[in-house]
Amino acid sequence: TVPFPTFYEGFPKELMDTFTKETGYGFLGNEVASGTEIIERLGEEHIRTGKPIVYTSADSVFQIAAHEDIIPLEELYRMCQITRDKVCVGDYYVGRIIARPFVGTPGHFVRTSNRHDYSRMPEKKMVQQELQDANIPTVAVGKIGDIYAHVGWNASYPTKSNAHGMNVVPYLLGQSFARGFMMVNLVEFDSLYGHRRNVEGYKRAIEDFDYQLGGLLDLLKDDDLLIITADHGNDPTWKGTDHTREMVPLLAYSPSMSHSVALGDRHSFADIGETVLQNFGLKQWGIGSSFLDSLKG
Repeated sequence: TVPFPTFYEGFPKELMDTFTKETGYGFLGNEVASGTEIIERLGEEHIRTGKPIVYTSADSVFQIAAHEDIIPLEELYRMCQITRDKVCVGDYYVGRIIARPFVGTPGHFVRTSNRHDYSRMPEKKMVQQELQDANIPTVAVGKIGDIYAHVGWNASYPTKSNAHGMNVVPYLLGQSFARGFMMVNLVEFDSLYGHRRNVEGYKRAIEDFDYQLGGLLDLLKDDDLLIITADHGNDPTWKGTDHTREMVPLLAYSPSMSHSVALGDRHSFADIGETVLQNFGLKQWGIGSSFLDSLKG
């Protein structure tokens, strides 16, 4: 397996020359940086010159920040799509191109919820596609659609916040979504509190989620399965602004469960995929190990 490329010293000149040629824009930055920090530092120059701010992180990403009054959203999105299709290709085929719009004035810049991710296309079949082939509806909530390049989803519902996402879920459960697979991303744990190392905000976000989760549990039926996990750590008490490397939680619940069980330390996220396949009576892929039977006691 070849990992997605990462750039710890910014992007090479060859790549940025291609960016300028294909998009018609110069650029500011081109460095590894915190999104909020680089916008605050280069935002005024961006307003003066009209050049977008380009930066990356420890992840395989090419991020483009622009003030919505300087480069309109549709133009920023167009620039990102060109970068996805014509710039970050070959050896530079990063995991995501991310549009990072912001508003405000120098010293008071704020990123907006109009972020948009342009994902690397999947190279193999994914679980949600397997479900679709079996006529099982699949629904993406939050930035899930973007993360999976909008492949394998019957419907996608972008959200503006954690609370919005948790409000969308019961709404969908109350519709005709009686049997199917729903995947939800609550981005504020990461974007607002983890990267920003905001311990108090993270605490409030967990409390708010816990409160809304309580209401959601009452809506679950005996044959429903709820799985809660995270794709990475982002400890708000740690140094720096990048993701952190602790193990992530894995919680599973169904009203049909009679007692609690320990799932242990899992070896791969593929375990969740295998569990989902088994839950819907589909053939497992043998990449991970399903824990569905453990839940049944």
